[in-house]
Amino acid sequence: MNIMYDRGEDEAVPDTNDYSQFHLAAEALRAGLEDIEGSPADGGAVTMLVVRPAIEARRTADEVTVDVGAGVIGDSWRERGSSRTPDGSANPEDQVTVMNARAALLMAGSTDRMPLAGDQIYADLDLSTDNLPTGTRLEIGTAILEVTALPHTGCAKFTQRFGVDAVRLTATPEGRFLRLRGINTRVVRGGAIRVGDTVRVVRPV
Repeated sequence: MNIMYDRGEDEAVPDTNDYSQFHLAAEALRAGLEDIEGSPADGGAVTMLVVRPAIEARRTADEVTVDVGAGVIGDSWRERGSSRTPDGSANPEDQVTVMNARAALLMAGSTDRMPLAGDQIYADLDLSTDNLPTGTRLEIGTAILEVTALPHTGCAKFTQRFGVDAVRLTATPEGRFLRLRGINTRVVRGGAIRVGDTVRVVRPV
């Protein structure tokens, strides 16, 4: 199935299934690590918001609302369920996923392709395990998200869209430390999040 995503409020644009032309080789990916490591430890900005209204669908948004029970309003997180729960229901530990915007742009090659990663918040923020240990809270707009211990790892679709070398890089010790694939969070206070909002980091004591 071709993935569908919006470049605007109304226009749904089909993407091609042949992603190989966009895949970067390992050398080019590693060359971008220094820039990713330069992301701010605190006070970084949200650069993109994505809602997944259905499987294989994406909609970029200037603003989203997050809810303690539903995650991102309008997103299909609840309907997707999880293989990590006994009954297959949605896992509250991965309500909202956050990816480093510099890492996403490096792997995608363009902002148009960034939504293919499947994450909902893209922010210029250091997501490393040292900077955002489990339990860290991210205050964004009027909402608060909490980093969970559930690893966010590359899947077959991520491999198809960004290439084997990209997935391998996320799985290296350095890639896991930087959390190049992103982080899982849960909503602890619902509210509105907008593109351009500053992410305030509150680490556990």
